[in-house]
Amino acid sequence: MTVKPNVEFGWYLPTTGDGKYIGIKPEREASLDYLIEVAQTAEAAGFEFALIPTGGNCIDAWVVGSAVASHTKTLKPLVAARPGLIAPVLTARMAASLDRLSGGRALINVVTGGTPDDLRATGDPLFNDHDGRYERTLEFLKIVKQAWEESHDFNLEAYLKSGGKAGVHFKGRYFEVEGGVSYPAPVQRPHPPLYFGGSSPAGKRVAAEVADVYLMWAEPLEMIKQQIAETESYVRQLYEQKGIRRQLRYGLRAQLVVRETEEEAWNAAREIISKVDPRVLAAAEALQGRTDATNQQRQTKIWKESEAKDYVIGPNLWAGLSRIRGGGAVAFVGTPEQVSDRLLEFVDAGISSFILSGYPHVEEARIAGQSLLPLIKKKLENRQAQLA
Repeated sequence: MTVKPNVEFGWYLPTTGDGKYIGIKPEREASLDYLIEVAQTAEAAGFEFALIPTGGNCIDAWVVGSAVASHTKTLKPLVAARPGLIAPVLTARMAASLDRLSGGRALINVVTGGTPDDLRATGDPLFNDHDGRYERTLEFLKIVKQAWEESHDFNLEAYLKSGGKAGVHFKGRYFEVEGGVSYPAPVQRPHPPLYFGGSSPAGKRVAAEVADVYLMWAEPLEMIKQQIAETESYVRQLYEQKGIRRQLRYGLRAQLVVRETEEEAWNAAREIISKVDPRVLAAAEALQGRTDATNQQRQTKIWKESEAKDYVIGPNLWAGLSRIRGGGAVAFVGTPEQVSDRLLEFVDAGISSFILSGYPHVEEARIAGQSLLPLIKKKLENRQAQLA
C-alpha cells in the first residue's frame, strides 16, 4: 500500500444560491458578500482551493474567481475554461492575468461538455458531437499551454521584428492561430495547473495528454479504481505511441455530511432532500436523461440502482443527492473518524485532490475545518512518518 504525497483539499462556491435543503428555491442568494464569506470560511477551515462551477444558471466563474481572490490570501480559485465558447489565446491571457493578480493562485478547470441544451443555448456548434468536443479540447489546450510556456520569454521588440513569425502557430481542425501571444506571463511555471474531467474514452485520452489533474465524480471505490486504471492505460499508450512521458494526478468531487455520531450524520443527510419540490425532481430526471456526458450517465445509473437501498452505495457513501442535483452529488456521510478513513481509502486508490462541499456551505466548511480536515491531515502525516 503506497501513501500518496501532497494530498490537497478544496471546497466549492455555490454560485446558484445556497441553503440547508436542495430541490427548492435557495434560502441564500449567491451575492458577492455571501460568496466571499464562503471563500473566507473555507480558507480559515484549511481548504487550499475553491471550485467555482459553470453552467447556464451559474454566476460567471471568472468574475467570481477574481472577486474572491481579492478577498482571500491563500485560497486558490479553480475557474472554468470552456473550449468552443472562448478562444484559446484569450483564455491563456485571462488565466495568466488572474494568476498575476492573485499572486500565483489561479487554477483552471477545463469543462468540455455540459447538457446539449446548455451547449446549444451558448452557441456551441458541437452541442451534439460528444467526441468532437474532446478533439476540439485537445487542440484548444495545446494552444493554451504553448502560449503560456512561450510567454515567460516574451519580448515585444523581438516579436515585432520577427514579422509575425514568433508566437504560437497552430493549424488544426477547429483552431488556427498565427503569431499568438499571451501576456502577461503567469506567475506559476510553466503554467497554472489544468484540472480536467470526462469519463468517456475520448475524455480520458485528452486527460492523459494534456491535463495535470484528472477529476472524477465520487463513485464506489472499485469504480474509481477502474477509472484510474483506464486513464493510466492511455498514459502508457501515449508513451508507447508518441514517446511522451506524463504523470497525472487524480481528483475526486464529492459532498460531505459529517457529524459527531453516525446517526446524526445520516439524519442530516436525509434532511437535505426532505423538502424537494416534485416539479424540480421531474425536471432533474428529464435533464439527466438527455445528457450525453458519460460521467453524468454513470451518476444516474448509480442512484437508480441504489434506490431500493436508500441510495447507500458503500460504507459511508450515499447517492441520495444525485437524484436531484447533477454533477458530483455522491456524499461521504458519517463521523469524522469514519469519513477520514473512507477518504484514506480513496487516497490509497490514487486520489490526491479532493473537492468537497456541503449544505449550507458556510456551516459545513466550518464543521469540516474543525473536525475532519485536522484528522485526515494528521492521519496522512502519521503514514508519511511511518515510511520515513
